[in-house]
Amino acid sequence: MAKDKDLGSISGLPDELGIDDDLARTQQVLTVSVDTRRYGKPVTLVEGFEGDANVKELASTLKRKLACGGTVEDGVIELQGNHANRVPDILREQGYTVDA
Repeated sequence: MAKDKDLGSISGLPDELGIDDDLARTQQVLTVSVDTRRYGKPVTLVEGFEGDANVKELASTLKRKLACGGTVEDGVIELQGNHANRVPDILREQGYTVDA
């Protein structure tokens, strides 16, 4: 029988199933917006991460799928260019809830 320390805090199921990570993603509501930076360049912002979400890993996935540059600052993903149409779909594929 599994010990209590091996059970997830959210689901109560064994940690090796990875259920808690999936549930934590679906409970977060992310917002996607476009801001204009220096010289009128658009930047897509992804905000709303809570807890210990792996923001850098998600930023890397978004940059790879969108073929763009970007960074993570203060828990906010900044992507170069206007990707407001494509980012919500990619986030949903990754298991996140996106505010429409």
